Amino acid sequence: MGIFDFLTGEFIDVIHHTDETNDTIVWRFEREDHEIKYGAKLTVREGQAAVFVHEGQLADVFTPGMYMLETNNMPIMTTLQHWHHGFESPFKSEVYFVNTTRFQDLKWGTKNPIMCRDPEFGPVRIRAYGTYTIRVSDPAQFLREVVGTDGEFTTDEITYQIRNNIVARASAAIASSGIPVLDMAANTMDLGKLIAAKVSPELAEFGIEMPAFYIENISLPSAVEAAMDKRTAIGVAGDLGRYTQFSAAEAMTAAASNPAGGGMGEGLGMGMGMAMAGQMAQGLAQSAVVAPPPPPAEKVWHIAANGATTGPFSRASLGRMAGEGSFTRGSLVWTAGQDGWTKANDINELAQLFTVMPPPPPAA
Repeated sequence: MGIFDFLTGEFIDVIHHTDETNDTIVWRFEREDHEIKYGAKLTVREGQAAVFVHEGQLADVFTPGMYMLETNNMPIMTTLQHWHHGFESPFKSEVYFVNTTRFQDLKWGTKNPIMCRDPEFGPVRIRAYGTYTIRVSDPAQFLREVVGTDGEFTTDEITYQIRNNIVARASAAIASSGIPVLDMAANTMDLGKLIAAKVSPELAEFGIEMPAFYIENISLPSAVEAAMDKRTAIGVAGDLGRYTQFSAAEAMTAAASNPAGGGMGEGLGMGMGMAMAGQMAQGLAQSAVVAPPPPPAEKVWHIAANGATTGPFSRASLGRMAGEGSFTRGSLVWTAGQDGWTKANDINELAQLFTVMPPPPPAA
């Protein structure tokens, strides 16, 4: 075997990569002194792209398939190397395999509560979290803008930046949506599409796209949720007095069943039982007196004009605006529970605002 044959055997002539992990985005093909034999075989599998970097300059991007690394199929490399026909010599380059499949079930969430102005509850703080999916859409751009010379680039190195972009856009979108807190669960799909549309242009600058984005939950602080649960319980009980009696009975049962309390627990339970009996007797004596139900919550409205929304406005405020001329029959309005924007004239309770003035007198 001649010296040339010996040297030829030292160079790698098959370039490929298989990945068993689920978080590696870019992997650099390692070889001694970066020497690749002229005429070597490059295998790029489905879900991959191979990026050639020669002397620090991006040379070629290969899509799935098998390639012979020769001058006839590497025109850019030929220009860089100034190869002539038939020149067979090792060349020094770096090969980066880029995973172009989807990376799914990536998490996002708000670190701090989002301040919102709710039409029913006033200022509230809410949190949101969910998942998203990304994939590399432009391997060359991704290598230039994000990876650089990293030989093994994983999702952990990019998801932090993506999460920051998502949270910033999600906070702005949720806070400015004007959707009541109690109706947000029914609008998570639309909010998700809105947030994804805001984030996608920034990801495109990195050569990444976001095929899917989901909001799994939007929640209130635990103290507010506890207050809402109590409010729901009162509504189910139907009567504040009965709810008080029910709460006292639960407290009495818990105190009597506490062995650590001993005689104190028994005495407390007995005392609460006597108080309970007195309340029940008083309730029976006053059963003829029925407390009136709470007044219904006032409906508020939002107005859409020139691509922006204003509000919420009460019906009285809309009446004053109608008198001033800033609110017309053709104004588009929306309120909680309404399916889409509707002209004010098509809603009975708002159409009445434009007929408060008497019509012209009939002809004599």
